[in-house]
Amino acid sequence: MKGSAIRIRGGASQIRREAVDVPDPGPGEVRVRVMACGMCGNDIQTIDGADPDSVLTPGHEIAGVVDAIGPGVQGWRPGGRVGVGWFGGSCGECDFCRSGDVVHCAQRRTPGISYPGGWADMVIVPAAALFSIPDELSFTQAAPMGCAGVTTFNAVRWAHLPVGRRVAVLGVGGLGHLAVQFAAKMGYEVIAMARGADREGDVLSLGAHHFIDTGTEDPGEALRAAGGADLILNTAPSAAVGESLLAGLRVYGQITFIGSDPSAVSIPVSKLMGMGVKITGQLTGSPRDIEEAMRFALVTGIRPVTRVYALDDAADAIARLREGTVRYRNVLTDEPALAG
Repeated sequence: MKGSAIRIRGGASQIRREAVDVPDPGPGEVRVRVMACGMCGNDIQTIDGADPDSVLTPGHEIAGVVDAIGPGVQGWRPGGRVGVGWFGGSCGECDFCRSGDVVHCAQRRTPGISYPGGWADMVIVPAAALFSIPDELSFTQAAPMGCAGVTTFNAVRWAHLPVGRRVAVLGVGGLGHLAVQFAAKMGYEVIAMARGADREGDVLSLGAHHFIDTGTEDPGEALRAAGGADLILNTAPSAAVGESLLAGLRVYGQITFIGSDPSAVSIPVSKLMGMGVKITGQLTGSPRDIEEAMRFALVTGIRPVTRVYALDDAADAIARLREGTVRYRNVLTDEPALAG
């Protein structure tokens, strides 16, 4: 059948919607009609790092409905509300997969990288990558939960902090605005750290209890002066601030990196030993994790804050993401009723 997709050539020098052939799903595959697809900073990294001769269709925050199922697929049927996130399939046979830790499979696949992603009207995906979307969430709300939502949800809950402890979130963007909400709803005292005094009212409305303007204060020193944090979630796209954040950790505190870039983090070993602190990272979540994140969001009132663009306006949405002016997650849709 015929479909269409955003096709990017030459490192974003050409961004346009083109007609594409959409095959029938093969064994173990599902064809999904895309209703909405989020935009992530990793999409920009993929575009910028691609071979100049490559042709990309990004998109790994997919929400839609099952259009057709391939041979051998069980548990899914046409019309079902489904999504696919950063986790887009695995081998199913290695020790990680067999233990349920599918996201660390060495053969893990990602939509938009391993196969054409969700900036399209149709996508073919492994059935094992699907998660179910509850009726109470719209497609534009559900799409960001497949990456930004589940990543921040897991980062907070897997820190295993006692309720009432202090969580600091550095960077309040597509990831950070959800991290603030999840941490607050899980019962933690939340300090949000972002650039610009004008951001304070916005982040407090998301559930943060305190605000630090990183445009005028060093985040680590400001945290230390405020009594420190038990968990710091670094959602900023640069790891360069990692060492300075150590000053803001309490004894036995933890820094979890969620934002990613190629830079290195230099940490004095004496700090690790003397304070018993931990430095770790969080990579996405499984389909089951995503469903758990959505259930938690439903019962607590958490929702991603989105700006919805028509699929034809993908180039404009990419430009806004590069500028860093998005509040807070861009979402593409080919459904006129959903577009802003």
